[in-house]
Amino acid sequence: MSVLRAGLASLVLSFAFLVSVISGVSSAQAQQTPAAPASPTAGHPAPAAPGAASGQPLNVLVVDTRALRDKSKAANMVSEQLKKKGAEFEKEMRRQEQPLQQEGEALQRQASSLSPETLNQKKRDFERKLREYDRAVQSKRQALQRADSEASEKIEAVILDIISEIVKERKVDLVFPRAQLVVFSPAFDVTDQVLQKLNERLPSLSVEIVEQPVANETTAQPATAAAQPGAPPKKKK
Repeated sequence: MSVLRAGLASLVLSFAFLVSVISGVSSAQAQQTPAAPASPTAGHPAPAAPGAASGQPLNVLVVDTRALRDKSKAANMVSEQLKKKGAEFEKEMRRQEQPLQQEGEALQRQASSLSPETLNQKKRDFERKLREYDRAVQSKRQALQRADSEASEKIEAVILDIISEIVKERKVDLVFPRAQLVVFSPAFDVTDQVLQKLNERLPSLSVEIVEQPVANETTAQPATAAAQPGAPPKKKK
């Protein structure tokens, strides 16, 4: 399962350059021959872009977020925990699936010998068990997804802190995720440095996989009935 999501693409720190636009004089205004405006070069030069004003190139860095996901100790540890728990969930659901399969096969064999009322009742009971089984599967899947999401947020927070520190130390202008670039100089890549700091600060990470309880339809029906009281008794005349 993926531990680091595409949300790390928001690491790109960008700023806009100011561009001055001078509109042309319309033909109607040209006929009036107004006084020519002062040239921007005559004592009032046009403002230059930040890069041109400083005379220095932009300081850019690149981070390979996929490598951080695949190689970091915390991400690998989380992945192993999720795989192990997922295998346990799958084994448990297979144990519950076997009696359901046997009950369905038995119901098919008995269909011709049962009365319509009895057959319909058995079908309803069996369909209810299938719905409960499906809800149990969904509950386990959601538990794994919640644990994955919580672990991702913790890892991303540490990565953001590390990159922010590098940006401040090196006075970086832009940081790009590797996946958004086609070609770049390896000198801009700080993935190894980020990975080293990440493993130092977060060498391990344990996830809490909590499965929400699933209510059976048989236990939920009385509550529903209680929530809908019947009509009040008629008064005697």
